[in-house]
This record gives sequence, C-alpha cells and structure tokens, in this order.
Amino acid sequence: MKNSTPRSLAVTKGHGAGNDFVLFADPDGSGELTDAQFRFLADRHVGLGADGVIRAVLTKSSPEAAHLLGEEPDADWFMDYRNADGTKSEMCGNGVRVFTEFLVAQGLAQLTPGSTLPVATRAGIVEVAGSPKGTYQVDMGRWKFREGDVVVSARGLDVSRPGISITVPNPHVVVALASKAELQALDLSIAPVVEPAPPEGANVEFVVPADPMVVDGVGVISMRVHERGVGETQSCGTGAMAAALATRHWAGEGAPHHWRVEVPGGTLGVRMFPTEEGEHVSLSGPATLVYSTVVEI
Repeated sequence: MKNSTPRSLAVTKGHGAGNDFVLFADPDGSGELTDAQFRFLADRHVGLGADGVIRAVLTKSSPEAAHLLGEEPDADWFMDYRNADGTKSEMCGNGVRVFTEFLVAQGLAQLTPGSTLPVATRAGIVEVAGSPKGTYQVDMGRWKFREGDVVVSARGLDVSRPGISITVPNPHVVVALASKAELQALDLSIAPVVEPAPPEGANVEFVVPADPMVVDGVGVISMRVHERGVGETQSCGTGAMAAALATRHWAGEGAPHHWRVEVPGGTLGVRMFPTEEGEHVSLSGPATLVYSTVVEI
C-alpha cells in the first residue's frame, strides 16, 4: 500500500549490541511503506530513530521471496530489511537476531534452545539457532573475497589505507589500523571514500587486533563501522564477520576460526566452519526488544 493517507502502525523498537531497528508485522504484504515512510520511522529527530527498519512478511506473500519456499518450505517469514535512508539491503546480521526475537515475542514463530528457525532474506535462507543464554546464533552461509585492490580514505586517517573486499553476504571493505588510538581518532560522521568505488556501495570496517590477538584459542579484535545508507552504527553483524574473516586472512596459517569482535555497542561472536558446500560463517550475539507503540504514518 503506497499512498499518503495516514494510518496507525504498530511497531516495536529493538537492538542487537546497539545496532537498533524499528520492526512491524505485515503478514499478507499489503502494508508496504514508501521509501519516505521508511525514512520517517528511522529518523532520529522526527521519527522513532533506528539504523534500519524491518518489515515481517509471510514469505508466501512476498513477490521477492516466495521462490525461496522451494528451497526451504519451513521459511515462513521474510525479513524485508531497509536501511535508514529507505534503501533495500540484502541482509543484516544483527537485524535477523532481533527479527527472530520479534517473531517469537509476537507469537508468530517458536524457537526453543537447540532448535533452528529458517528465515528468508534477500540474500537467501539463513538458519537462526536459539540459545538458553538469551542470544542467537545465525548461520549466514558462504562468504567470498571480492577481486581487485581498493584503498580507503577517512577523516582522522593521515593517509589512505589498503582495504580488503568481502561479501558476507552484504558488500564490505575492511581496513586494518595500527592501534586503538587510531581507531578512536576516526570521524565516521563523514562516509569513508573507497577507491575504486564499489558499484553497489559497501560497509566499511576499521579493525585493530587485541594484544595478544588470540586468547584461549579465540581471536579478539576491536571494530568500528560506517554502514552504507546509514552512517556509523554501534555494531554491524555482517561487518563483524567480514572483519574477523579479513583478520584471519592477514594473520595467516594457524589463525583461529573463532573470534570475539568488540564493537561500541557490545560484543559479537564469529565462527567459521566447514560444510559440504564450502566454508560457512556464523554470527552470535544478543537481541533485545525495548518497547512497542503505535505511530501515525
């Protein structure tokens, strides 16, 4: 439904390690918003304020996602994720955990510790596993390096730095920095410049390994991120995975496959593991619902 007639919309605010979202249910797919309405919900001055907006649609009711039921008939729900500027995104690692918590809280899905819930996204099907500790782990599937050298300029860096491009499944560029002081000196209120510019844009992560980098077999890094269509966020799930994958690559043979990623909003876990179709990467972390309300839109 795309018109200018005001209507009441029941929404919920939630976050995953500080990466925050506005969520609402639209089971039959009839309540799609305009780009301007998505931007309004995400606006921190005149709307509710969020890094992104998530619409829960029955997969069978979504022209974008209905075909995924042929791959996974139990993927009842499609996560329609929008960036704060209203643009569509393939996936959001923190968002899918909060989306799952929203579905469970609304009585739209069930997920007990040890079980999994398939979720349809623009990047395909992802499997969300429940945890008795109040966190979720998401198998995000395969990842890949993107060919070509890139350099990144950012306010607060003295010179441009080389980056490594990774798709997981959103496009990312990861840059290694020398110290936490350098990480803290970044001004990410201005978007970093990636050259050559990725045609679809990219999230840009800046990472610093801990000292020591590996503690009890787990790699530890700190990260800040600028998300395309959003700006700097307190956390980015797919960005944490890209940062861990890039750091493992730089560390070379013997680097761990389990990582703890410290972000301004908290801590996320990343794990790489083999499957028959190739290496997968998973993300774990908390999902918190803050409040529900009704807004006129």
